[in-house]
This record gives sequence, structure tokens and C-alpha cells, in this order.
Amino acid sequence: MTDTSTRPLRLGTRRSKLAMAQSGQVAETVRQLTGRPVELVEITTYGDVSRESLAQIGGTGVFVSALRDALLADEIDLAVHSLKDLPTAQPDDLVLAAIPVREDPRDVLIARDGLTFEQLPKGARIGTGSPRRTAQLNAWARSLGLEIETVPIRGNIDTRIGFVTGGELDAVVLAAAGLARIGRTEDVTQFLEPDAVLPAPGQGALAVECAATNAQLVARLAELDDPYTRVAVTAERSLLAALEAGCSAPVGALADLLVDGQVVTEMRLRGVVGSTDGKTLVQLSTTGPVPSSSEEAVALGRELAAAMLDKGAAGLMGERAL
Repeated sequence: MTDTSTRPLRLGTRRSKLAMAQSGQVAETVRQLTGRPVELVEITTYGDVSRESLAQIGGTGVFVSALRDALLADEIDLAVHSLKDLPTAQPDDLVLAAIPVREDPRDVLIARDGLTFEQLPKGARIGTGSPRRTAQLNAWARSLGLEIETVPIRGNIDTRIGFVTGGELDAVVLAAAGLARIGRTEDVTQFLEPDAVLPAPGQGALAVECAATNAQLVARLAELDDPYTRVAVTAERSLLAALEAGCSAPVGALADLLVDGQVVTEMRLRGVVGSTDGKTLVQLSTTGPVPSSSEEAVALGRELAAAMLDKGAAGLMGERAL
């Protein structure tokens, strides 16, 4: 029988440069925490091999299902996901054992000639595969009197930046966290503030998942958990779930911790749903005490989602999906 106290822990990860980088960072932390070696097990997901847009293939779960199957088959001991890729419904036999401290949740612009969004020329072509980004970029451009064209793209970070450096596009929009994790923040020409573009629910956060039956590992991984990040992303994902929208829907959400001096006083949850042409946005927020439990965070998200639905959010999401 395998000696589980000394054998390497098998950490499942997607094969992309970004996934390998963030999984490697988690692996090192787990090594320090447990004193056990950790080996990366590369797994190809449907989202990695499909060339269709995320909207076409559904988005929800396409980057995580293969990793979850490997966990349930005991082929790996733990998996690292980008939290924004996870479906909002959590399987009973798997546990989100840790949500570490979140990276910068914002989106960023990478544009030719160091341009900011406001400086882009008339008819500028901006690449993004996200309906959420498309809706908000078009709405922002309208508010500024800019004329832009959003162009659907797929590919890893290097590929997307290459569309700009190769002259095919004027700019692309990416997540700040991904660029930070692979050391490419020097390419950023503008950080997009949430007042202009709200990020995807859970953006910038990682999820460390393992089988519910592995109680000892669940307990050890819990030491990596950041309680503030967990309640924030729980509120954001609760809003997404209550809207019955998948992770490819044009929904943005961000829970901020409001600080007075060095004391965290309140949490503000902002949400947005928009038509992809940017003509209509439903954008609301709510502020209250910092949730002391996941249940309170879930209630906060549901409360804001209900208000957004009352304002017509359902009609802006196209086909709604769990």
C-alpha cells in the first residue's frame, strides 16, 4: 500500500503557460505546508482543444470538467483552477479546500503604441473573447463618443498579445492577474478600473479543489485559504448563480472590502449585465457589513441579483444557463 505521508501529492493542472505558472506557485506553497513533494499532472480540457468561441461551447465548466474527473478517479490529489472558470454549482463529492489571497481582479488594455482606451483611434479593433468585456467596452466607448470594433479572439496570453504586436488588432483586453502570474505586466498600457469595466465573478482568484473523502488533505489545504477572498468571491458567484448565468454570459461582478484606516468596515458588491452592443446596461451595487460566513455572502449576492432582475437583467443575457 502506498505510504500517503511521503508519496508526492499529484496536482492536476491545465497545460497552458498561465495554468502551469499558477499551479506551480500553489505547488510550492503546498510543499512548504505539508513537507511533501508535489508533482504537476498536466491534463487537457475540452476548452483547451476546442477552437470555437466560449459562447458557442457554453463556457461553463469547459476548462474544469477533465480536472474534476481526474480527482474523482483518484488520478490526482488536488487541482488548481482559475476560479472564474468554475461552474457556480459545487459537486457534493468535491471540496473547494482553499481560495488563496486574490491577485488584482481588474482587466487591462494592451494597445499598440502605448495607447490608453480613450486615445484609441476611430474604428479601433479590440480583441476579446468575452461577451462581458464586449458589452462594457462598447458601453464605455459610447459614453466617450468613441467608435470601436470588438473582435472575437481565442488563444493563450502570448497569442492574444501577438495580435497587437503583429498589427492585426489595435488592442486586446486581458486579466491583470494572468499577466502578473507569468511576468508580463510590462505589456500593459492601461489598467481598466472597475467603474468602467467590472471583472468576471471570481476573476483574479484561484481555487484549490480536492475530493471530499480526503479529509486530511482538505484540512491541510484549508490553511491556504484567505477568508476575505472567500467571502468576496462567494458573493460574486452567488450573484452569477442567482442570475442563472454561465461564466460566458455578459455578467460582471466585484466585491470590494471597504477600509477605514487599517480596519475593514464594509463590503461593497457591484454587478453589471449588458447587451453586447453596449446600448443597455443594468449596473447596481449594494454595501453592507462584511459577511462572517459563506451563507451571508450568498445572501448578499442573491439580494443584488434580485434587484438587477427587477431592472431587466434577464433580458440582456441571451440564453440563461446554470
